Amino acid sequence: QVQLVESGGGLVQPGGSLRLSCAASGTIARIYGMGWYRQAPGKQRELVASITESGSTNYADSVRGRFTVSRDNAKNTVYLQMDNLKPEDTAVYYCSGAVVSVGWDYARDSWGQGTQVTVSS
Repeated sequence: QVQLVESGGGLVQPGGSLRLSCAASGTIARIYGMGWYRQAPGKQRELVASITESGSTNYADSVRGRFTVSRDNAKNTVYLQMDNLKPEDTAVYYCSGAVVSVGWDYARDSWGQGTQVTVSS
């Protein structure tokens, strides 16, 4: 009943930029916190960036200063602007959100299917 879909991944050269989008759809009343995670093959999943409903942000040390997370509440969409990309940024990126569906009085975590980001020369 609630779906999150990431887009914008692809292949870029080191130092390049990429912008990821994640749109939530379904019977959505509101979304509290939203965030981006990534997972490389054989590696554990890690939090990349998060943003509250009011716009407060948090970043992993490895991306702080290079990545920017933002959201458009009217569109139920969260973005991740990635600048000065490095090979170690290569991973599948997943978005998440604490979603309240229509008729619910509580939020539940929802996840997208992931989008591949590859940084290579």
